[in-house]
Amino acid sequence: MAKTLEFKGIGKSYPGVRALDDINFKAEGGKVLALLGENGAGKSTLLKILSGDQQASEGEIYLDGQATAFHSPHDAQNAGISVIYQERQLMPSLSVMENLFAGALPRKGFLVDKKALFDETAKIIREFGLDIRPDEIVGRLSIANQQMVEIMKAYRRDSDIIAYDEPTAPLSEKEIELMFRVIEKQKAAGKAIIYVSHRMNEIFRITDEIVVLKDGKQVTTLQTKETAEGELIKAMVGRDIGDTYANLRRNTPREEVVLEVKNLCTPKVKNVSFKIHKGEIVGLAGLVGAGRTEVARAIFAADPISSGEILMEGKPVHFHTPREAIDAGIALCPEDRKEQGLVMYRSISDNVAMPVVSYMKKGLGFVDKSVATDLAEKAVTTYAIKTPSVFKIVAELSGGNQQKVILGRWTSEKVTTKLLILDEPTKGIDVGTKAEIYQKVCDLASQGIAVLFISSELTEVINLADTIYVMRGGSITGSMKREDATEENVLTYAMADFVDGGKEGTA
Repeated sequence: MAKTLEFKGIGKSYPGVRALDDINFKAEGGKVLALLGENGAGKSTLLKILSGDQQASEGEIYLDGQATAFHSPHDAQNAGISVIYQERQLMPSLSVMENLFAGALPRKGFLVDKKALFDETAKIIREFGLDIRPDEIVGRLSIANQQMVEIMKAYRRDSDIIAYDEPTAPLSEKEIELMFRVIEKQKAAGKAIIYVSHRMNEIFRITDEIVVLKDGKQVTTLQTKETAEGELIKAMVGRDIGDTYANLRRNTPREEVVLEVKNLCTPKVKNVSFKIHKGEIVGLAGLVGAGRTEVARAIFAADPISSGEILMEGKPVHFHTPREAIDAGIALCPEDRKEQGLVMYRSISDNVAMPVVSYMKKGLGFVDKSVATDLAEKAVTTYAIKTPSVFKIVAELSGGNQQKVILGRWTSEKVTTKLLILDEPTKGIDVGTKAEIYQKVCDLASQGIAVLFISSELTEVINLADTIYVMRGGSITGSMKREDATEENVLTYAMADFVDGGKEGTA
């Protein structure tokens, strides 16, 4: 199989959009090449062309110096190419082993050799150091383990050219380390690896070369060891964004308590207590599976509460549905924006207007769509959403712009948001857009909105939140103010086997 991949003059045009323009670079065996750029720079489009999912409008792909063309993902796989997408390509109703060996099931005569299938899958799982069974149903696994199954699929094929598209977004530090060991092993075996990530620490740790795209064009090619982070960010965003956190315009939280959680318990959360004041940003830190998302979902009435109490502005509330939580002024931007946050094949206008359909009724069941259009246009302006029209389908937007659509939904003039819950709001988003979102979060806090900010990126939580609560195993193990927070003490609490009284008052 091919050990060298080269793009020559690759271009891709859609109606009214030039997605890629004259892309030229080579990925060599035994090296990891980073493909970087802001959301919408063209990275995903290029990977879709590599995988055979789409075809280039012009240019050619060369494998070991030979021009080739892929008319389908099957063609690309047969040529020794695997692409691990940010959006998982799994069959959730089937087992881990059936997903890993889809299209290549071991057989004994005309029948599937189930013992061989189980044993071969178990061997791969052991190599990855995971605690899952080959016969577990994929849809019942955590998001992180589903992502590891996606990576194992490519590993099982033993492809010589592997592209990773934001592979670590749902992974914990432990799983990231496991994946990096796999990449080092692939690199040592002479495989050519393309690695897409917005996390600078990963780029400088795992890659050898960097290709930067912007607005569909190739900006530069850099050697990782010879490149400083500031230089790389400037190449990506076209400007020097400086110290992102130091430049934030902040406010001082007020005395009024918007949300108080007392001894909250669910099947996955134990005795969680904290407060959020008006204009305060409270961060929930912890490793994947610590229970942060479960706390958010319980507050929003997306999951049932076993015991405990929730108070809004000092008054006990008992929500039975998310609609009741919304009516009380609570908004949730969920961790999985594509599955839970957006209706992907509806327009920006439809998505922004979802919470306020009642305002749009004209009688006889008709809806005044001009209200939705007006709200969406204001959201596009406020959040600098890159789109030619508010009628553009959300699925066609970049990840960062999709996240801005959700923010626009919950902060429109027709919605009274008192508490904004942001669960992994910058996952899969480039550094420039992250800086914009950080400032928008601070601006919302300045307006008096209480913000619960959940992120697996410790740097974000430590530098953005006014107060930080750390979770492990469904409980709060510690808390601190921003000025006292370091990665070391947050991780100490995140990995602790004790609860030190991290309830309200210890911060």
